[in-house]
Amino acid sequence: ADRCRADIVQGGLKVTQTRIHPETGQVLRRANRLQAVSVGSLSREVEVPGWYPDDDSDSIHSGADLQALDLAYLELRAAYAARVKTVRKKLGLTQEEAGRIIGGGRRAFQKYESGTTPPSEAAVGLIEILDRHPEEVEMLRNLRTLATREGADGRFRPTGKKATSTKGTRNAAAA
Repeated sequence: ADRCRADIVQGGLKVTQTRIHPETGQVLRRANRLQAVSVGSLSREVEVPGWYPDDDSDSIHSGADLQALDLAYLELRAAYAARVKTVRKKLGLTQEEAGRIIGGGRRAFQKYESGTTPPSEAAVGLIEILDRHPEEVEMLRNLRTLATREGADGRFRPTGKKATSTKGTRNAAAA
């Protein structure tokens, strides 16, 4: 009873205006605050109800308090997935080629575009740069081609020549 004071009725529910934070001991007040939600290069501010201290330290939220935040995140994730697909098509790349050039692997863009996995910050940066400067896709393509022409030991091997395996051969110095 000492931890909560000043009950009010809000939407038919009895809500306490203040409470004490269980860990910090700070007084928390029921309020709404703007919180930023970001996915890729997209962001939105959402008003989130909760129990807030006077400073910017820990707040407390119920699942219902976080519904608007969760919904905004899902909407932004879907919107950024659509953006990734639009940029990839604008660049004239297949999903596999985009994964190789921008990074993430063969299936990365399938996951990015379906919204199941958001791209890494590095991939977001490249996607946004290529959207503004599509002519740079050739430079990235050339860099990736050079990288695949180098062997595991970091030495350059011309295209068309396969690296020979040393497996099963003896070192001449050891003979």
